[in-house]
Amino acid sequence: MNGKRWAALGIAAALFFVSVGTSIATSLFFADTEDIFNEMFATDQAFVEEVIDGDDEFNRIAVFEVDGVIQDTGEANPLTSAGGYNHRAFMDKLQMAKEDRDIKGIVLRINSPGGGVVESAEIYDKIKEIQKDTKKPVYVSMGSTAASGGYYISAPADKIYASPETMTGSLGVIMQGYNYEELAKKYGVEFVTIKSGPYKDIMSPNRDMTKEERKILQTMINNSYDQFVKIIADGRGMPESEVRKLADGRIYDGRQAKEVHLIDEFGHLEDVTDAMKKKINSPDAQIVRYTDDAGLGSLFSMGAQKVMGKDLETASLVKLLSQPNSPRPMYLYAE
Repeated sequence: MNGKRWAALGIAAALFFVSVGTSIATSLFFADTEDIFNEMFATDQAFVEEVIDGDDEFNRIAVFEVDGVIQDTGEANPLTSAGGYNHRAFMDKLQMAKEDRDIKGIVLRINSPGGGVVESAEIYDKIKEIQKDTKKPVYVSMGSTAASGGYYISAPADKIYASPETMTGSLGVIMQGYNYEELAKKYGVEFVTIKSGPYKDIMSPNRDMTKEERKILQTMINNSYDQFVKIIADGRGMPESEVRKLADGRIYDGRQAKEVHLIDEFGHLEDVTDAMKKKINSPDAQIVRYTDDAGLGSLFSMGAQKVMGKDLETASLVKLLSQPNSPRPMYLYAE
């Protein structure tokens, strides 16, 4: 074998090992990056503290934001997370506020169209628990939208503030789905369903609902609606009959909401924190906004999306398609 053949063989071998090494590295990166990243940058501090105002560290007012649809989507992925509402993290923040003796008051800054029935109830129960066990006051500052579930979690607050332009209300429950039976017939698509009981495929998108199925679902909606009405009546000190007149699904601006006693005062976040200072009798109370610990994870996420681009888009799409999306009752205002 001459020198040229040996050189060609060497180059081929080198390319082979480089190719194998690259494949292994890529596989390991996509399979374990989240675990490795979390391990490398894990800290005991779950939240970022941003001091907005005040110097009295022993009298703190915690500001928590509910921004986006209230739903539990599982653990946030530092690689693909694009921010937004994180239910588990928010519940952890509420628990922290309950246990921290230096936090004397809580302000919820809500900018949400609502969300899941279960998640909204979970927040409500935690707020009531904090009020009962610690006597810490809870005020709500409504942003541009605090509707449906956004109002549900506002109802137990000691005071609710909003802007005259805030969109609130939409008090009620909704469950939606699709029916593409006619579209499937048009293109010759036939659905085959094997089920253990007559209602196992209730609200299936490939056929019309029966009257019996609609009755079952309507009963569920009515139960959730009755709970919503009770929550508002208890929180606002209103008769349930009066609440039912308001809770027909319509939306209200801040002015209308104040007229029907769904909110207490007009004001922005600064007005609410000033009012809380008076409530806890601490003019120099430290106002602290608690947000999820983005830090390096956020920077890495932005960098990763630039570098990996379509690979991350594909991974996100696969994750989305792999998750079940069954219709469920929602306290949600959606256009």
